[in-house]
Amino acid sequence: MIRNLLNVAWRNLKRNKVFSVINILGLSVGLSVCMLITLYIWHENSYDNYHPNIERLYQVGDIEVKKNGEEFRFQGCPPALAGLFKNVFPQVASTARICPLLGDDKTLVQYHAPDGNTRSFNEEKGFMADSGFFQLFKYNFTEGSPATAVSGPYSIVLSKEIADKLFGNEPALGKTVHVNSRANGEFDYTVTGVYQPMNKPSHIDARFFLSMYGGGIGNLVRNHTSMASNYFFVTYALLKPGADAAQIERGLPAFVDTYESNDLKAMGSSRKRFLLKVKDIHLHSNMLYGDVTPSGSVTYLYILASIAAFTLLIACINFMNLATARSTRRAAEVGVRKTLGAQRSSLLLQFLGESLLMSFIAFGIAIGISILLFGLFEKLSDKNIILSPFQAVTLGAAFFGLTVVTGLLAGSYPAFYLSSFRPVKVLKGKIASSLAVVSLRKGLVVFQFCISIVLIVAVTIIANQMHYLRNADLGFNKDQQLILPLRSNSATRLYTALKGELERKPGIQSVGASFFYPGFMGWNDNLYAEGKNKTESHFVFSNFVDFNFFKTLQVQAVAGHLFSDQFPADSINGIVLNEQAIRDLGYTPADCIGKKVYSAPSNGQSYQIVGVARDFHEENLHIAIRGTAFFVNSNPRYNYIIAHINAAGMESTIASIQQSWKKLNPNEPFEYFFLDEQFQKHYKADNRLAALVGYATGIAIFISCLGLFGLAAFSAEQRTKEIGIRKVLGAGTGRIMFLLSGDFLKLVLIAVVIGSPLGWWATHKWLQEFAYKTPVSWTIFIYTTAAALLIAFVTISFQAIRAAMANPVDSLKSE
Repeated sequence: MIRNLLNVAWRNLKRNKVFSVINILGLSVGLSVCMLITLYIWHENSYDNYHPNIERLYQVGDIEVKKNGEEFRFQGCPPALAGLFKNVFPQVASTARICPLLGDDKTLVQYHAPDGNTRSFNEEKGFMADSGFFQLFKYNFTEGSPATAVSGPYSIVLSKEIADKLFGNEPALGKTVHVNSRANGEFDYTVTGVYQPMNKPSHIDARFFLSMYGGGIGNLVRNHTSMASNYFFVTYALLKPGADAAQIERGLPAFVDTYESNDLKAMGSSRKRFLLKVKDIHLHSNMLYGDVTPSGSVTYLYILASIAAFTLLIACINFMNLATARSTRRAAEVGVRKTLGAQRSSLLLQFLGESLLMSFIAFGIAIGISILLFGLFEKLSDKNIILSPFQAVTLGAAFFGLTVVTGLLAGSYPAFYLSSFRPVKVLKGKIASSLAVVSLRKGLVVFQFCISIVLIVAVTIIANQMHYLRNADLGFNKDQQLILPLRSNSATRLYTALKGELERKPGIQSVGASFFYPGFMGWNDNLYAEGKNKTESHFVFSNFVDFNFFKTLQVQAVAGHLFSDQFPADSINGIVLNEQAIRDLGYTPADCIGKKVYSAPSNGQSYQIVGVARDFHEENLHIAIRGTAFFVNSNPRYNYIIAHINAAGMESTIASIQQSWKKLNPNEPFEYFFLDEQFQKHYKADNRLAALVGYATGIAIFISCLGLFGLAAFSAEQRTKEIGIRKVLGAGTGRIMFLLSGDFLKLVLIAVVIGSPLGWWATHKWLQEFAYKTPVSWTIFIYTTAAALLIAFVTISFQAIRAAMANPVDSLKSE
């Protein structure tokens, strides 16, 4: 019986080639989109799952409570919290800490080989860790022991890639490397471990670890007891088996009151604590600045999952529409089979079998498409997706099950509809599409184009926002600003000489320097105004700059003056605040010049306001501008030189800068980047979403147009004689085209009316992740409507023109 069903199904597929190709192509593309997006979602949900005891591993988080009641989540804790947390809560088995190398976008690592050569590399993604870290987190050590790897004060653990760069094929264990860190100082470290990356995603994307017990950070770890400052240590807690995390969380307010509140009150701060499962950090941390490394977004996953589901649903709708539209072609077959004794159940099996056969063929094609596009998809999503054999089998089985469900879903309505025909009416030729069937078919067309409209509106709004992010006025000149990092003490000491050489180059307009640059801020302070006390202090970013910093970035003054060579006394106790800091402190630009502000952490160190800088974005546009304080560093020690270079002759100017660097600092690699490119890196995830939604929209429109093309072809075929009569009676080609296209274009227009507000609503939630966003103009919906109608008309026009141009004699000769 099964063999007979397959034979009949295969013959029907071959007999209706256009119908079969449209359905198989639509289903295969829909399935491949589902497969690739499912792999991405699987990957995003698998962060940190490979660590032992992952269900008992938590991060201790911090909530800063602003004076207006706003709350901001951070991952940082003071250094003393980890030990205290373990002692206070008996449910905690052990704790561990890491901290980023603040101020180091990259860290200079050098190896002085026995042959006298020095190998120097600027390495990113460095962290400091305490002795408990490798007990809580799993790393695949190829050299050394994780139990003791960072227990010594000046020990370093390297990734295999860095070890190979420094030492080649030689063993790394026991060798000495020189590390220049802006956060921790310049010291020699002994290699105590080498690890091979796990090829599994983790929220800690690290390439090397320094021991937390040496250098400047080590001094903080040993001596810092305040619970209200230095919130850059990330603390993890491993709970004992059977311990209740909720019970610990209930005790956190009392913990803060007992051990932190006195220091917090003295600093004018208010904070809370929370626990977060490590496996939830990547998608559910909701930190203001991301977690240890940039976090993922649940919103993005919901968007992509919806796109995958709707794309497959559009393909299923195509199948249902075309099958029911062609029902009259198969009515006679159903009538004959029923007359010969066929039961409705056998007819249902036949039609569902045909649907499943097409689904299985589409499944095979979809696997091929997914394999072919997998590398491109990894590049587009910026993810290295690796599956274990078990995961591959599990996902394969899930996709096969999805294929079966898709086949049954797509074929269910046509099967029940066709098998319900009464043989007497069918064989008398009285069968015709009922009003309900026609209405359902039109409703499905509206539904699938409504999905396409939602995607078109969404991709248009997303594209507008990304254009805004690229071109928004940031309050400073970001173009042609070359950043030259000074990553060692020797490079820092060359600041004056190097700056002098750069200022003499004809291709450079201005040269400034700073601890941080816009888009990369690391330190903060708490300031309070005259007549107030520490309890009324406000958070500000702090940056040490030279006299040419504001001139180079072309930041404008709102009041007073900005730092410049004309006011050398500003280096003593002068301070420049941005407009937001002035508002926070209760001043106005008109009355603040000459007033004093005081630093809460520095026990009332006073500064005199000499100028107010126009607010400019020192962070990305996801985050509202926060108060910032600028100081002149009287000791010329800076992390970055900023050179505003001319567009003309840029390559020769950069080559000249490199020559100066090599002359003054031959033992360190020359490296530079441009400020605008660096700033745009904050929007990598947004750019990925824009690209994925854009491609998915194109695919959804393609599948929708496939179905529309099939329905148009069927409509033209059904109305062949009507068209012939109209042409004999004088109807022109344009009239015939309008006749065939009008019904479909009306359905698309209805879809536009329904889908446009849905598209705006769906994208509105995404836009809320930005503190600054472009307004959604009503013209977007005009363009969307025009684009949808044009796409539909082009799709239909081929069949319409073909029918309109046909010779009426051929269509009427049988009459």
